[in-house]
Amino acid sequence: MYFCDNYALAVAFCVVTMFCWGSWGNTQKLAGKTWRYELFYWDYVIGVVLFALVSGLTAGSIGANADWGFVANLKQASLGSMGSAFLGGVIFNAANILLAAAISIAGMSVAFPVGIGLALVLGVVVNYMGDQRGDATTLFCGVALIVAAILCNAFAYKVKTGASGGSGGAGGSGRLAKGIVLSIVCGVLMAFFYRFIAAAMDMDFAKAAPNAGMMTPYSAFFVFSLGIFASNFLFNAIAMRMPVSGEPITEKDYFKGGFPIHLVGVLGGLIWGLGNGINLVAAGKAGPAISYGLGQGATLVSALWGILVWREFKGAPGKAGVLNLAMFVLFLVGLGLIIKAGA
Repeated sequence: MYFCDNYALAVAFCVVTMFCWGSWGNTQKLAGKTWRYELFYWDYVIGVVLFALVSGLTAGSIGANADWGFVANLKQASLGSMGSAFLGGVIFNAANILLAAAISIAGMSVAFPVGIGLALVLGVVVNYMGDQRGDATTLFCGVALIVAAILCNAFAYKVKTGASGGSGGAGGSGRLAKGIVLSIVCGVLMAFFYRFIAAAMDMDFAKAAPNAGMMTPYSAFFVFSLGIFASNFLFNAIAMRMPVSGEPITEKDYFKGGFPIHLVGVLGGLIWGLGNGINLVAAGKAGPAISYGLGQGATLVSALWGILVWREFKGAPGKAGVLNLAMFVLFLVGLGLIIKAGA
């Protein structure tokens, strides 16, 4: 099994996670021009499961020590460990479907800063309580700056919608409000999924063998992905029949899409899966709180995509631009403090 034994490399892995977790939403935006997000999400989940399986059979199986191997580790994993990772997948999926819904009606530059920013703040606290690695004062000072960054983003959107008369009247204002509410609920749920995966893993990867019943990052990720897949038949079915916007759809509509549009969704899942896989590997050296916190810096990346590429703030007053600039600066300094806390 490949594992990370260097803190600088662990931080680099978390930065890659940040870009993966902050960029998969572009595939939804791309598919969303002709494809409902609920249909996109089926392919996204398939992409996550595929990446978890392939990474387990490759990086999770290399090396001379068979006790850490992917298949061998799955066979000895306890029901408690597997249940914890599976439940993490269920919680993540509930949160992520809400995030996808928020993106579809409010855009990346609102859904990610509000939803994932809130998840970062709460998630760092939850994961630090479970594994207290890193300097607490520095860590939570970084979190406080990220809270300030989220507030800057919220005020920037208030300025934008105020200047545009509510983004198209009462209907546009209502959609934005619904998007923010979905993002908040997503953030609260998203804060807890990582703790359940971490609780299933033996984080001391340098040992001769994992503790009995405990899982490696690769086996935990695979069981986690199965939790996402299984719960999708419930959560996404509800989303399709009770959509946040548009008419209800059914599973039959999924088969009306061509291969290219399905491939876009799978690509989104592969991108997110890459970020999650290397983040779990990095957690063994950096600790779950710091690894999760840095990864959820995805908020910064997604906001950049939304503002610079998708032009979600086009036509907004200059004050909104100043607030967004302040958001980026506060986020960068906050992430820097989180890195320093682990060092």
